[in-house]
Amino acid sequence: MGRFSGGVVRWGMIGCGSVTEVKSGPAFSKVRDSRLVAVTSQTASRAKDYAERHGIARWFGDAGELVSSPDVDIVYIATPPDSHEEYTLMAAAAGKPVYVEKPMARRYEEAGRMISACREANVPLFVAYYRRRLPKFLKVKELLSTGAIGDVRAVIITFLQSPRPEVLGAKQLPWRVRPEISGGGYFVDLGSHQLDLMDYYFGPITDVQGWSTNQGGMYPAEDLVTAQFRFENGISGEGIWCFTAAQGAESDRTEIVGTGGTLTFSFFDPSPIRLVTAAGLAEFPAPWPEHVHLPLVQTIVDELLCRGVCPSTGETGARTSLVIDRILGH
Repeated sequence: MGRFSGGVVRWGMIGCGSVTEVKSGPAFSKVRDSRLVAVTSQTASRAKDYAERHGIARWFGDAGELVSSPDVDIVYIATPPDSHEEYTLMAAAAGKPVYVEKPMARRYEEAGRMISACREANVPLFVAYYRRRLPKFLKVKELLSTGAIGDVRAVIITFLQSPRPEVLGAKQLPWRVRPEISGGGYFVDLGSHQLDLMDYYFGPITDVQGWSTNQGGMYPAEDLVTAQFRFENGISGEGIWCFTAAQGAESDRTEIVGTGGTLTFSFFDPSPIRLVTAAGLAEFPAPWPEHVHLPLVQTIVDELLCRGVCPSTGETGARTSLVIDRILGH
């Protein structure tokens, strides 16, 4: 606990975008022994507004000032992926641990440099794949570990979405579909959650091949991706991600196939988990916390205070970046 004032972890946040309003920002002051004490943004007015609305003690107009502040113990990077490496290296140089938004980086090479910088500075690096600690996905992990479907044989991910209003006739495309900022399109943004959780359940993906294309022509990034992959332990998987499906045909379905049954669940809503075995169908409720980062943030605070371990690290995040790169042919 030595470096933390009064046993409280003090967070500084770079970026005040939509993800920080409910999903992440409030969590830092709601978990045990943790407090969000400073924020910054690309414009000082935005940082000031966020700080005033959320009751944050300090705001900065410059990320360097926040990172170097003696009142900040750890830096949360809530910016688009094109600046993740820059701010991670800045925080590491200042001797500050880092919690970076997902996807960790635009490319695996960037992720590798982030890991190296934090390792050389002897500070931990965490990645915001918060599903590793959400109750819904922990329940899936429990069912797998207790043999509810026997030995796992395969994973099938189906994710179909109709075009989002934000890209239909947009004069300014959102950063998530601009590869120079995000590293790809919605597959990189959303599919990374799915692939990371599979890594959490089954270990590293060692073999992968994929195919991607842009069919709709609404933006420069891929809008259809298919992939086949195999985990280190021999389990096989496949996935399809389509972002130009018809309205009413949307699907968010992941199925895990075992020798004794199947588990089916969605990734992006709190619908129940479905377990089908010879005994029939069983459903399990799937609570969804208001601040989805909160359970993972608690594990980060616990690790920094030497009383636990966070399951989402730079190393695990980089594995997902590598799989995405291979699927997209980067």
